[in-house]
Amino acid sequence: MTELESRRTDQRSTTSRRRFIAATGALGGTAALAACGGGGGDAGEGSDLVGVGNNGQAGRGRSGDSAEHLFIAGFQWSPPTNFNTFAGAPAWPAAANVAQYVYETLLRFHIVSGELKPGLAASHEVNGSESITLTLQDGITWHDGSPFTTDDVLYTFELGKIDPSLGIAAFWLEVDEMTAEGNTISIAINQERKNIGMVLTNLAQQFIVPKAVFEKAAAETGNKLATWETQELMGTGPFTLETADQTQVILARHDDYWGKDFYGGLPAMSKIVHPIFKSNEDGNIKFQNGELDVMQQFVPQISKMWESNKPVGTYLQDEPYFVPGSMPLLMMNTTKPGLDDPAVRKALAHAVDYASIAETAMSGYSSQVLASLIVPDGAEDQWLDRDKAEADGWTYDAAKAEELLQAAGYAKGSDGFYAKDGVKLGPWKLITPQGWTDWNAALEIVAKNLQAIGVDASTNFPQQAQAQTAIQNGDFDMCCWYVAGTNPATPWQRFSDVMSNEDMVPAGQTAYRNLTRWENAEVNDLLAAAAAASDDASKKAAMTALDDLYRTAVPVFPLMYRPDEFFEFNASNWSNWPTEDNDYAPPMFRGAGNEWIFKIKQIGA
Repeated sequence: MTELESRRTDQRSTTSRRRFIAATGALGGTAALAACGGGGGDAGEGSDLVGVGNNGQAGRGRSGDSAEHLFIAGFQWSPPTNFNTFAGAPAWPAAANVAQYVYETLLRFHIVSGELKPGLAASHEVNGSESITLTLQDGITWHDGSPFTTDDVLYTFELGKIDPSLGIAAFWLEVDEMTAEGNTISIAINQERKNIGMVLTNLAQQFIVPKAVFEKAAAETGNKLATWETQELMGTGPFTLETADQTQVILARHDDYWGKDFYGGLPAMSKIVHPIFKSNEDGNIKFQNGELDVMQQFVPQISKMWESNKPVGTYLQDEPYFVPGSMPLLMMNTTKPGLDDPAVRKALAHAVDYASIAETAMSGYSSQVLASLIVPDGAEDQWLDRDKAEADGWTYDAAKAEELLQAAGYAKGSDGFYAKDGVKLGPWKLITPQGWTDWNAALEIVAKNLQAIGVDASTNFPQQAQAQTAIQNGDFDMCCWYVAGTNPATPWQRFSDVMSNEDMVPAGQTAYRNLTRWENAEVNDLLAAAAAASDDASKKAAMTALDDLYRTAVPVFPLMYRPDEFFEFNASNWSNWPTEDNDYAPPMFRGAGNEWIFKIKQIGA
């Protein structure tokens, strides 16, 4: 498992599904890739091609059957063993909240605009903080030809009651009732919580599964859906599972897809082929050579590819190249002496060279971080008070960091480290999982920066499972870790992840939010007000109040921004990729990003 797959596995909940594999052997992974390739050609002046490499280059297309295939990578790193979407680690494309090629969601989130686009639901209406109404698309069918109905939708969410261990069970914390009449679904919001954002997030992320299949799976497993194992897969999406073996996963276009009228046709490719590589490096080489069309994985210094005349592109033409969607945080254990002092925590925030992290650890893929828990320059930007974040926050200023420590009564000892009343600032370990290379590199910079101002800090990179256990149990000094990426519930969900004082547990017990154990008497009321905000103005005011409190307490601070998904394409065989200048779809594989599979164009066809 690569660093990226490991992170995404932890960040995304799982779901479930059924058997439907057609073992046709179509193309072997090696043969398929051998058929790929394509030299660069000018797609600039005088050409009608758009959505090509950042250097204006495009290839000449592939020949043979593979010309109609889309080669994708970055989602599956081991031979697929289980396509149950509710399992702990289902194989692609059954893993929850990924590309909607087989399973689909009711709504589709757009990470740039923040819109919720139609999916299986043709429309939705939010009625204040009381209810949500959805109207399903007409004529939806499952891959076996059976009709898709509101019963399938209701049953999918009822699985959270049937098996409370499933992630979908959290839906019922926010919802009192879900009913259907005809083609319309009504959702009654819990009036104590009034958390519309979290309900919309579930509607945009939860795959809808066939009731007929999962009723049988529930009976087979005694309602323990996560334990069910299946090699088959049936959904409503534009592709079916054709082949899954040690080398690849192949999806075949479903020509009876219900959405061909909605999207104005079928997907452009006849098959989607996902080779299984052992490492990011293997995939990066194939991608650079045009043997992969699009992928989702970290590529150091991707600009070198188009500078060397490869037709490689990203959504943004200039740095940071990717739309920000998440913020890895430096979390400080506020139960530790020294780190329990907000003056120390703010001084540490001033001590970090964020530009160096962005340039070296993130290959320039992060813009300058702000003193805020709101991700700027994307779907969340509308909730950000940038002026306050800049005026009341922090930037890299080592001298300022030491001034803050001294003002708080700390003085350097003979060893060069600050202390106060016998409490030395360190030695502290900065942890994050071994092999998460950008985070490892970021913490090396942080440790060096803290040492430079007189704080005794060094890095330690345990294995992922060990690191996660230590962080959740409060057995750490400082760590680099993640919270919610951009979705319909953020930035509220991120504030909750970082600051909520609900269900607080002491160190030694497993926590799932507020991993720093920061305590505050007013934050829960602020979170409740933000969740229930009924209009944009009151919502922004509530988010600003939370951000103000956050900047005062500084239990964490962002080290960098990352894309929610790395979206990199090679225009050797396909053009019309979504870019900032060709923005008919967001740079996503899931949610509203589903649209580009219908719009890319085969070069040379």
